[in-house]
Amino acid sequence: MQNPAPVVVGTSGVTAADVIAVARDNARVELSPDALEALAAGRRVVADLAARPEPVYGVSTGFGALAVRHIGPDLRAQLQRNIVRSHAAGMGPRVEREVVRALQFLRLKTVASGRTGVRPEVAEAMAALLNAGIVPVVHEYGSLGCSGDLAPLSHCALALMGEGDAEGPDGVIRPAGELLTEAGLKPVELREKEGLALLNGTDGMLGMLVLACADLGRLFTAADITAALTLEALLGSAKVLEPELHAIRPHPGQAASAANMLRVLEGSGLTGHHQDDAPRVQDAYSVRCAPQVAGAGRDTLAHALLVAERELAAAVDNPVVLPDGRVESNGNFHGAPVAYVLDFLAIAAADLASIAERRTDRLLDKNRSHGLPAFLAGDPGVDSGLMIAQYTQAALVSDMKRLAVPASVDSIPSSAMQEDHVSMGWSAARKLRTAVDNLTRVVAIELYAATRALELRHGLTPAPATAAVLAAVRAAGVRGPGEDRFLAPDLAAADGFVRTGALVTAAETAVGPLL
Repeated sequence: MQNPAPVVVGTSGVTAADVIAVARDNARVELSPDALEALAAGRRVVADLAARPEPVYGVSTGFGALAVRHIGPDLRAQLQRNIVRSHAAGMGPRVEREVVRALQFLRLKTVASGRTGVRPEVAEAMAALLNAGIVPVVHEYGSLGCSGDLAPLSHCALALMGEGDAEGPDGVIRPAGELLTEAGLKPVELREKEGLALLNGTDGMLGMLVLACADLGRLFTAADITAALTLEALLGSAKVLEPELHAIRPHPGQAASAANMLRVLEGSGLTGHHQDDAPRVQDAYSVRCAPQVAGAGRDTLAHALLVAERELAAAVDNPVVLPDGRVESNGNFHGAPVAYVLDFLAIAAADLASIAERRTDRLLDKNRSHGLPAFLAGDPGVDSGLMIAQYTQAALVSDMKRLAVPASVDSIPSSAMQEDHVSMGWSAARKLRTAVDNLTRVVAIELYAATRALELRHGLTPAPATAAVLAAVRAAGVRGPGEDRFLAPDLAAADGFVRTGALVTAAETAVGPLL
């Protein structure tokens, strides 16, 4: 695989593609000349304030509820070291490598804006840490999403200082100081405001939002494909997918999902077949309303991407250096805008999983599947077929419903009531990651059931796209109908087929790019 192009960080923010390139593809990071100039200019402002006798928050005072104390010049370096050490207070399991790299990169994005007052050499050290493949150990718990993701960012800053633990490029966790030495890097000696500037942002929750949006974009298309396969396997009507019907309710996501399903079903010899001998006026909601549900999720995703785009262009810190040279306190670190859409996406993911599970259950019920054997079993009664695969899917959906409970309404005061309203955006992001993971499995189980059902429709010709998916999924090791066998490996293979994007690729080989 060819190495990705370096990502250049300037003063005006980064893109979602930049985040994914650095977080998942290990792209190198470079600072643009204008970023270095902005960093130097911002630092001059902070240095000037540090020389004055008047206290300035974050420069010559304590932090949070301790901001009332003025700190003399002889203690300011210690103050910056101390805030990093004391705030690196996370607990629980390690956070995933891609999330931490996104966290590191997005903090560098804000620092490079020149609005934080950090020296150019600190930003260069942040880029060098990323390029060396050194990933600080960040823990699950410690962020309230205000003032930003404090504990997670503190663990990253701690590694920059040569303290704490980190994962090296070989995947082994060791003391960060050792890893810096081996990479030829020197620990950073923080000066006025720099410790605070490395901690005070929404970077963790934003990074997880960007990664989740990328995954959900693929999953919405995958879910359209599996919904189409189920409609076909149930001998349903494709007429409900006609564009004229969706034009009179002009939600763009709904139109996109309907268009995807219609293209996948083009040329099918199964859709509407029931009308020959067993007319149905309408299909069940889980089949007929698939574009409306998936489309609402697509529109939610579009809103989330808009919020992410704005946040990727932001410089989130407190205090900030303004273009006119003022240094002002603010509340931009509050994670509410990001937290809300993280919660919205968890709701959309849960509902998409819920409707997919209902379609799977319909495929397995001989009283509602229009001629398919009970549980798609080889010999129902002797064989249980996919009975417990649907149990697994139901358990995943039930978990996703719990994960859809909003975190952003669950503020809990902290810092002696100075931080008396927090966003819980980090928690919203963490549960969304689990929800996206579960949704992938739910879609995989529907795929498994629908492909088996289609192969049991003997004498009927599937659509070209359906046939392409069937051939690809079997080639990927997902076995077809037959007597009972150890089912977990088949489900794992189906999960991998969805997770890697192979499902979408297979359908697109027959019909071209889907939405």
